[in-house]
Amino acid sequence: MTLPFRIVKNHHVLLLFVVIFTVSGPHLTKVQSIKAPVRPGDILPLLPRQVSWPILRSLNNAADLMPSFVGAATAANSSDLHWKGACFYNNTAWLEFHNNSGSEFGGGTLHIKVSNAHSWTCMDLYVFATPFRATWDYYVLSREHTIEFKEWESEAELEYVKNRGVSIFMMQAGMLGTLQALWEVFPLFTNTGWGENSNLAFLKKHMGASFEERPQPWVTNISVEEIHSGDFLAISKIRGRWGGFETLEKWVTGSYAGHSAVCLKDSEGKLWVAESGHENEQGEDVIAILPWDEWWEFELKKDDSNPHIALLPLHPELRAKFNEAAAWEYAKSMSGKPYGYHNLIFSWIDTKSGNYPSPLDAHLVASVMTVWTQMQPAYAGNMWSEALNKRLGTQNYSLSEVLVEVEKRGSSFAELLAIPEQDDWVYADGKSTSCVAFVFELYKEAGLFGKLASSIQVTEFTIKDAYSLRFFENNSSRLPTWCNDGDTVKLPFCQIKGKYRMELPGYNTVDPYRHMNERCPSLPPKYNRPADC
Repeated sequence: MTLPFRIVKNHHVLLLFVVIFTVSGPHLTKVQSIKAPVRPGDILPLLPRQVSWPILRSLNNAADLMPSFVGAATAANSSDLHWKGACFYNNTAWLEFHNNSGSEFGGGTLHIKVSNAHSWTCMDLYVFATPFRATWDYYVLSREHTIEFKEWESEAELEYVKNRGVSIFMMQAGMLGTLQALWEVFPLFTNTGWGENSNLAFLKKHMGASFEERPQPWVTNISVEEIHSGDFLAISKIRGRWGGFETLEKWVTGSYAGHSAVCLKDSEGKLWVAESGHENEQGEDVIAILPWDEWWEFELKKDDSNPHIALLPLHPELRAKFNEAAAWEYAKSMSGKPYGYHNLIFSWIDTKSGNYPSPLDAHLVASVMTVWTQMQPAYAGNMWSEALNKRLGTQNYSLSEVLVEVEKRGSSFAELLAIPEQDDWVYADGKSTSCVAFVFELYKEAGLFGKLASSIQVTEFTIKDAYSLRFFENNSSRLPTWCNDGDTVKLPFCQIKGKYRMELPGYNTVDPYRHMNERCPSLPPKYNRPADC
């Protein structure tokens, strides 16, 4: 089958893969006293598409794509690990070690006994993982099933499984819910009106966004003389591959924008835009400094993601402090370097459990990383391997070695993921800055954080953290004369492009403080943020 879209970037593929594992929310049916011979929901996916999909779409949502961690099967817990499935209500699992292969480290058999199905036609889907491998299976019959591990890969895997067991994840919505959830997520990445509407619907449903339509014109007639060095650009894309990626990023972080950039003026008064995440001619995402006219023309005429853009002018007091020469020096030193993939996920994960929409957790993150490392080992190194090594104080450890080392130290993978990123960490390809980290690193160099600069790690900032900082204009009378021109609602910032009115909850409300944004939860839909986290 040919899908109506294509995903070009590896990190888009990864995020979609994570979502197939990670968009949350339980959808389990209550136990019934009598088993139904057939439930309509169990056979809907087998019907013709024109019949089944409209019904499927009305039943579940993207929340049902995430498997739930039910426990770890070991040789010692055959009587302890029990859980209720989406299809089978009585399940247990245990691990048996053997050396049937005659190998150095032997192997094992995972036993899964399932019973008490709610109907004769349902099934349960499972993922099984260690730090060294992952596999999956599905069950439709009430009996004992087995997963064979012919031989353990190394002594490290053997010891890990002896101590921690094999992790078991259940697709908690079953076959029906999983297929329908895919129906909700896949359109997010399509460059169509359907895809755009799907992104809006997703954000309304899962974040409470409103997307009120603005009166035309939807593009502001800008005078660049009223834009200054240090003014922040918040960008929200709602269509195509970038739109889908940003929608999921917004959902897990609570940010109402998905990309950012910063304005700079040179000594001759010419306006430029510096951003991390510009796609160069080779299709690579890099840090770039572009003339305003070139950047703005692209956003108006060539960007097919339907970007909504807001200009956030700096507060006059901060503008007076802004060291333009230092900002330019930093921007030029970073120009051409890769986008900051190394710390992309770590700005989101600050706590052991407060950043994962239920039932996503560190167990599942480790399993996704394990699978992706097998599929794209070089890319996995770029995304997390180096960053995990830095948190652990090791060098060149593989993901499996990292997980084993964490276990040896009596810590947990959840604790490792929550260790704050450090701005001075240097990776194999240089310093790593995502779009917002690049802007705020530039702010640090320009002196906006003052004496607090050494105690704030801007690589820990999400875009929500950025626009919430009390750095921006708070007097509407000082906004540019063309700001929100023609709009019936006067925003505290300047929306310069977009059909829908942009929302930035918490805008310009948080004063900087030591170690800010290093321990902040971000659970939808309210995204409550404790003071001084």
